Amino acid sequence: MTTKRLWPVLGLGLLCACSTVKSQRLRPDYAQVDKQQVKRLVVVTQPLPDNKPQVGELWSLLARQWVNQNRDFIVKSNVARPDKPEDTSFKGLCEEGMEGVLWLEPSITLKARGEGAEAAVKARLTRCRDGEEVWAAEAAGSWGSKDEDYAQRIEQYVQELGEEVRPYVVPSAKLLSATLDTLPNPQLNDADKDEKIELGE
Repeated sequence: MTTKRLWPVLGLGLLCACSTVKSQRLRPDYAQVDKQQVKRLVVVTQPLPDNKPQVGELWSLLARQWVNQNRDFIVKSNVARPDKPEDTSFKGLCEEGMEGVLWLEPSITLKARGEGAEAAVKARLTRCRDGEEVWAAEAAGSWGSKDEDYAQRIEQYVQELGEEVRPYVVPSAKLLSATLDTLPNPQLNDADKDEKIELGE
């Protein structure tokens, strides 16, 4: 069951996926083990992109929404934290019911006059039970901050997170959608499918 409601604002980023994604890897035993066992996730962006809390929240929110709408994972929450993580297994985020952590390690720098941004990300999915890596990818690119196809979504994120995120929305969305499109798809049972529907994204 893959949710069919794709946001055009995020989906357009897939057009540049081939040149954006630099590397990706998936555990060779994913289909035998983690496909059935790692379904409920929390997203964490750490450290903060451009040292700005609102931009970190934007990245985690974009990732949560994209994954919930385009993959069968059930992303329950998203957070953004400053500084480099001391524990890259993120055991502290693995509360009861969580099975994995999707970690985004961002780099984004606005160009002159806020016309766009250079952006890069190292993304990693780890399992809560032992902190082992399930999937990882690295991507980078440069995008403008203005795109008419994204206009409505920009305003929604600005309203939710503040004016500071405006120049970051388009580059972040395009980078993250290309990166996260390399994620595998877990296998949901009937109870999982009901839970995902109740999530409402």
